[in-house]
Order: sequence, then structure tokens, then C-alpha cells
Amino acid sequence: MTVPVTPPSSPGPWGLAATLSTRQITALSVGVAIVLIALKAFALGASGSVSILASLADSTLDLIASLTTFYAVRWAARPEDHTHRHGHGKAEAMAALVQAGLVFASAVFIGWEALQRIFDPRPVVGGSWAVGVVLVSIALTAGLVWFQTRALRASGSMAVAADRAHYAADLASSVVVLIGVVSGAFLAAPGLDAAAGLVVAVWLFWGAFGVLKGAGDQLLDREASDGDRVALTTAILSDPRVAGVHQLRTRRSGTRLIAQMHIDLDRSLSFEAAHEIVVAAEGRVRTAFPGADVLIHADPRDLASSASSASSASTGP
Repeated sequence: MTVPVTPPSSPGPWGLAATLSTRQITALSVGVAIVLIALKAFALGASGSVSILASLADSTLDLIASLTTFYAVRWAARPEDHTHRHGHGKAEAMAALVQAGLVFASAVFIGWEALQRIFDPRPVVGGSWAVGVVLVSIALTAGLVWFQTRALRASGSMAVAADRAHYAADLASSVVVLIGVVSGAFLAAPGLDAAAGLVVAVWLFWGAFGVLKGAGDQLLDREASDGDRVALTTAILSDPRVAGVHQLRTRRSGTRLIAQMHIDLDRSLSFEAAHEIVVAAEGRVRTAFPGADVLIHADPRDLASSASSASSASTGP
């Protein structure tokens, strides 16, 4: 779900396309959340359904989470400054962390209310209104997830990814809510309505755990994926003058890859030649990972020693 993109050191070539796309989708997310809250509040008053109550509580927290994302992506897009040399990308991880906490709280509230209704079932009235509102909610949420997917492909924003995961879970939970409302209003089985609310709570809890893990990994500077590290190393070693890569360290700040490493070069190379090789290597990394922050240190290496080591490695003991 995370895709490397150019970070916000300047609007640059990633332009305004990715930035604008991310900003527009976060504004759309806020707008959809407000509409869903209004619709579900009306449906709750008409039906009294615990499933609708669960969905309304979730949409209310969706609005808070979407507002957090709305401001976070704008903060993360700020240029580097003298107090934030690696940019502000981790604001997205902070937003995802807040989202996870809100979803956990929502899951606890919904689960508690559903358990109470399981032991004390209440009839669901106004089922037709409730079903209509849920169907509209499903359509709106599905449309938002589709737009978020497009924005995610353009920007790779972690905050948008968390918001998208949240709304994708909402989409599935809305289907569960629909089942609960139909069973309670038309099948005379209000206990199923409460059970549907409990399913929503469990779903949200699981989704929040995934968001929390992703945010924690970035805030604690977890290494980039093995695939990214292999791609990075391959880009560096594509120049035959680079004899090896070691002490590779990677992490992410928002969607930006940050990498530090040492490369082995022939000790007979001039300073200018070594510098040229390093600059070219950094360029290849940024081609593979647009906007990456790369720091390469060149170490001298004796070619004869390298050849001897390579020969030993190939022939074995």
C-alpha cells in the first residue's frame, strides 16, 4: 500500500499532481463524512437500530480522523527547514496513529452497546428509512474509496492509505449493518441487529490494529521492506566501478525513503572520479525511488584484494 513518491522538499516534478490529488481527496473525505453523519443521524431517529447507532458513531470518528488527515497531509508537504532537515513527512504517521486511537475507541463503544442490546433486544422501527440510508452510505463510501485509491497511486501518502483502509472497513461494515437492519426490521429478529453491531466492532478493532502497526513502524524508523532494499542495492551496484555496498540503513519519513550507506571504490581513483561515481549512484537511487534522501560514503578498496576475495568466494575452501 505504501508507494515511494517524491517528498516535499519542493513541489518539484511530483507536483503539484500528487500534492493536489492528496489535498483534494482529504477534502472530499471530510465532506463525505459530514454527509454520512447527517444521513445516519436521521436514520437512527427513524429506526432506533443499534447497527445504525454503531455506524453513526463510526462516521463521527471518521470525521475527526478525516480532519486529522486533512491537516496532516498539508503539514507533511511543508518544505524542509532548519529544525526539520528531513522534512515533515512523519506528520502522516502521527495522523495515522491518531486515527488508530479513534477507531479503537469507536470499536469499544460499539461493542459495549451491541452486547447490551444482545441481552436486552429492542425492536427496530422505520426499517425502510434505515435501509435506504445504509444503501446511500454504501454508495458514497464506495465512491470515496475509489477516489482515495487513485490518489494513493499518485502520492503514496501514508495518511491517505490509513484513511482509505478505514473507509474500506467502513464499506464492509455498512454491508453488515444492512444485514442487521433488514433482519431486525423485516425478519423480527432484533438480536441479529445487535450481533451485526458486534461484528462491526470486531472489524474496526482489527483494522485499527493494522493502522497502528504501520504508523508505529514508521515512527520507530523501521527498515524499508526487503524488496525496497534489494532494489536500492541493485541500483547502486549497476555501476561496475562500485565493488560493494555495506552499512546500508533505510527508513521512511512519510512517503519519502531515507537511505545511508557505504560503497567500496578502487583506492586508485581520484577524488573527482569517486565523487562522480557517488553522485551518479545517488541519481540512480532517486530514479528508482523518486525524492529519496540518499547519503553515500565512499570507502577505498584495493582491487587486488577484492579480486582475491572474489576468487576465494567463487572457488570455495
